[in-house]
Amino acid sequence: MNEVEIELQEISPKEFFGSQNSNIQLLKRYFPKLKIVARGNKIKAFGDEERLIEFDKRLHMLLEYFAKYNKLDENGIERILTSDKKEDYETSLSSSDILVHGVGGRLIKAQTANQRKLVELCQKNDLVFAVGPAGTGKTYTGVALAVKALKERQVRRIILTRPAVEAGENLGFLPGDLKEKLDPYMQPLYDGLRDMIPHEKLESFIEKGTIQIAPMAFMRGRTLDDAFVILDEAQNTTHAQMKMFLTRMGKNAKFMITGDPGQIDLPPRVTSGLKEALLVLKGIKGIGMVFLDDKDVIRHKLVKEVIAAYKKIETPE
Repeated sequence: MNEVEIELQEISPKEFFGSQNSNIQLLKRYFPKLKIVARGNKIKAFGDEERLIEFDKRLHMLLEYFAKYNKLDENGIERILTSDKKEDYETSLSSSDILVHGVGGRLIKAQTANQRKLVELCQKNDLVFAVGPAGTGKTYTGVALAVKALKERQVRRIILTRPAVEAGENLGFLPGDLKEKLDPYMQPLYDGLRDMIPHEKLESFIEKGTIQIAPMAFMRGRTLDDAFVILDEAQNTTHAQMKMFLTRMGKNAKFMITGDPGQIDLPPRVTSGLKEALLVLKGIKGIGMVFLDDKDVIRHKLVKEVIAAYKKIETPE
């Protein structure tokens, strides 16, 4: 008897097979003359060679669909198993507003005018500054743009970095190895990635170095080619750190710098590298700048009120 075996790589079998193997049961309904077995991270099919060729083709279409949209439901499976062309089953999920299809098929898109402006500036410029208060989606939108660029093969890797200013002299006293010490400072970046890339694939990307999350000190001496690079919490960089980071840009690189000038943790009398860069680089062609405000806050509704309240006491009369 003829046999085809497909191994799932960087994909959760539980999500792909469906609850109680519901997706596999649907496959069996469309290929009644084949014996289909799903076990572990493998799918095997036995039967007539001609039917196996068709099954193999359709299953790889399903895998491609899942890799792009991070979900597989009955409607999607039926469209793929009955369509003649790829465009037929992708049309309904295509939208110019969607940046990434996140985990579970969640649609991740720019939600405010300034977030949409950030997306447009990133498309037109290789270096973009996104400045604004907490909750305005600077980092999240940036990570979504980076994941989109990686999925569409515009870049070969994503590099996410931020200054671990809060660690300071106390970093050595924290438990664990260097990664464990630094992970808490990188957590917002991990959070965004976990929303957009399934666990197995994300772990594989990090292990292979396709996605790198590192403190700024690790950027020194590197030339970052074919990469989407995000510097987060840039308000906590010094003059020297910001200049060092900006000069890491290599060929086919996109750089995004995000920060909140209202939350600087640097020692007194130390100039913020972000504030300085915004003044020094203003007006240079190829560099975009977007300034988000409380209208762009997409966290709890109280966050807007908090920002507004503090603005009143922080703004000089």
